[in-house]
Amino acid sequence: MNFLAHALLSGNESHLIVGGVAGDWVKGPLPGSLPADLARGVALHRAIDHYAETHPAFCRSRGRVSKPRKRYAGILVDIFYDHLLARDWENVHHRPLHDYCAQVYEMIAARLDDLPPDAHHALQLMASQDWLSSYATIEGIADVMRRMARRVRHPEMMEHSEQELVEHFEGFSEDYREWLADITVFCREWRERTEL
Repeated sequence: MNFLAHALLSGNESHLIVGGVAGDWVKGPLPGSLPADLARGVALHRAIDHYAETHPAFCRSRGRVSKPRKRYAGILVDIFYDHLLARDWENVHHRPLHDYCAQVYEMIAARLDDLPPDAHHALQLMASQDWLSSYATIEGIADVMRRMARRVRHPEMMEHSEQELVEHFEGFSEDYREWLADITVFCREWRERTEL
């Protein structure tokens, strides 16, 4: 769910960025029906997810989520981290957030036909509604939560869950900074050692 983080952590290669952002819609073994370059991006997406889920700071953040919402803690933390990334974007990237996101949408549009058909509608909505830039505000995160609520078994657990971030902002922020520093190194090393 943390699309902005997946894009950033994919580096500067467009096929890694596209595969990274679209990775949630790709199921099964790789490369499957994907071109090899996009499959590499999906492989990085999966490596990021595994690393994140086991990172101590991410685990601490999951523990900050209130008991009623625990079943969705991983999803919530993903979204919270994208908010923190978008909010502090100027500290991690030289391009303005809106310009960066527009470029990501262009990259995805150029490769849309290479991605699973199930992904097309959501990825087009992502661009037309500018999901990635919207993460910079709490209101944008509230919109994400409303969209997520339509897709889960217990929608009431997602609605207004951005308040979890507001109430424990400093704790989530500290966890996020530690996680981002470590996962940035992990992804750089992954890209260096994993060839097409």
